Amino acid sequence: MADHFTLRLVDSHMIAPSVRHLVFERADGLPLAFVPGQFLQVHFHYADGTPTKRSYSVATVGDGKGPVQQVEIAVSYVEGGAATELLGNLEQGQTVEASGPYGRFCLQDGDTHPRYLLLATGTGVTPYRAMLPLIRDLLARGGREVVLLYGARSETELLYGEEFEAFARENPGFRFHPVLSRKLRDEPRENDRSGHVQSVLAELAPSAERDIAYLCGNPNMVDAAFAALKDYGLPVPQIRREKYISSR
Repeated sequence: MADHFTLRLVDSHMIAPSVRHLVFERADGLPLAFVPGQFLQVHFHYADGTPTKRSYSVATVGDGKGPVQQVEIAVSYVEGGAATELLGNLEQGQTVEASGPYGRFCLQDGDTHPRYLLLATGTGVTPYRAMLPLIRDLLARGGREVVLLYGARSETELLYGEEFEAFARENPGFRFHPVLSRKLRDEPRENDRSGHVQSVLAELAPSAERDIAYLCGNPNMVDAAFAALKDYGLPVPQIRREKYISSR
C-alpha cells in the first residue's frame, strides 16, 4: 500500500544541461521500501492553490532487495513548469510532500526468456539505474543477457552514462548502447549507435522466443518501439511500457 511522507533534500547536482539529480531522505527517518522500477509522486500546489502532483521514478541504487535510506530522482527542466520551479529551486534541508511507491514497471521473477531489451530516452532511464543490482543477480545465474538502448540527443544528455558503461565492463552479460540522435561524440565509442532507439532494434533481431522488452521515456519512442516489437512478433504481455510526459 502506498504511504504518504515528507522528503527532505540532502543533496543535488546537475547531471545534464537541463536535468537535476536530487537526493532525499524521509523526514521521519524511516527507510523507503520500493521495488526497482517503481515511482513516487510529489504533491504540491499551483500558485492559485490548486493541488497537483508529479511522478518520478526512484533512481536509487540499493541492493534491490530491501528498503533504502536515500531517495534519488532525476528532474527535467520544463519551461514555465510548476514542478520545475518547486524542485529546481529546492535548497538543502527544504522539504516536499510525497507518496508511493507506485507502479509495476519491474523485473518479474516469472520471466524465463533469455534476453531483456531495455529501451529508454531522457529521464526514462532512471528505473533501469535502480534495477542494476537485480540485473547483476539475474546475470550471475547464467543463461541471460540484458541490452540497454538509451536514446539522447547528444553525449551531454546521457544521464548516468558512465555508470552504465562501468556496469557493462563489470558484467559481461550486460550491453549498453547509447543512441545519439543529433550530435555524435567527438571520439565515438564502439558501443555507440546513431539515430533513434527503435531503429537499433533491427540490429538485435528481437524474437518472441528470446525477448522480454521494457520501454520507458518519451511517448513517441514508446509507441514506435512498441509497434516495431509487435512487428517482430513479440506478444503484448512481453512488452512492458512506462511513458514519461513532461507536465507543466
